Amino acid sequence: MEKQELLYEGKAKKLYKTSESDVIWVEYLNQATALNGKKKDLIKGKGSLNNQITSLVFRMLTEAGVPNHFKKKLSETEQLIEAMTMFPLEVVLRNVSAGSFSKRFDVKEGTPLAKPIIEFYLKDDKLDDPMMNEDHIQLLGLATAKEIKEIKKMTLEVNKVLQKLFKEIDIQLVDFKLEFGKQADGTILLADEISPDTCRLWDVKTGEHLDKDVYRRDLGNLVPVYQEVFERLLKLESI
Repeated sequence: MEKQELLYEGKAKKLYKTSESDVIWVEYLNQATALNGKKKDLIKGKGSLNNQITSLVFRMLTEAGVPNHFKKKLSETEQLIEAMTMFPLEVVLRNVSAGSFSKRFDVKEGTPLAKPIIEFYLKDDKLDDPMMNEDHIQLLGLATAKEIKEIKKMTLEVNKVLQKLFKEIDIQLVDFKLEFGKQADGTILLADEISPDTCRLWDVKTGEHLDKDVYRRDLGNLVPVYQEVFERLLKLESI
C-alpha cells in the first residue's frame, strides 16, 4: 500500500490517494478550529489523539454491527478508510440541550431532551454550514427520501452504541456530528471521524467538558482533556 497524491486538505485532516483505488490514506492534523474556522490554532498532539480515539471508536462500532468506512490504523496520526461518494451533509444528533440548540430555542444548556433530535446541515464553509430540512436535501438533490431515512436510522443506532460505551466510562454523550458516504452499489456507510472534535462530552460526576468546547470557549488546555477521553476509552478494551 503506497500513499500517493493529496486529494483533499480540510481543517483537521489530509486525504491521500493510495495504490488501491478503493482505499484512502488519512492524516490527522494538529490544527484546532472553531466558529467555522474563524478561530484557529496549531495544538501539538491533537491530531494523534483524534486519530487514535476515532480508530478505537470505529472499531467498537464495527463490533456493534454499525457499517462504516474504517479499515485500519496505520500510525498515531494516520489511518486507512474506504473511498466512497460522500453526502455533503453534517448530521447532528442531540440528547441534551447545548450549544447552538440552546441559543436558537432558548432552552437552558444541560436540559435533557425528551427524545434524540436529528438535525441536518449543508456541509459548506462558504455558507457557514446552514441548517436544512429533509425537503431542502431532496430539492437540492443531495440525498433521496430513502437515503435520508437510512441515514436517520443509522444515526440513531450510532447514538445507542455510543451512549452505552460512554456511560461505562462516566461520560455523558450530549450531542455529536456524523457524516455518511455511499459505495458504488448505494450502500450507505458511516464516515469521517468520531472524537471530542465532533462530540460534546461531559463528565458524569463533575459536569466538566471533555470536548472541543474547552478550546471553543477558552476553558482550558485541549490536549489533556482529549487524552482523558482516550484513556477512558482504552479501559473498555480490557473489560
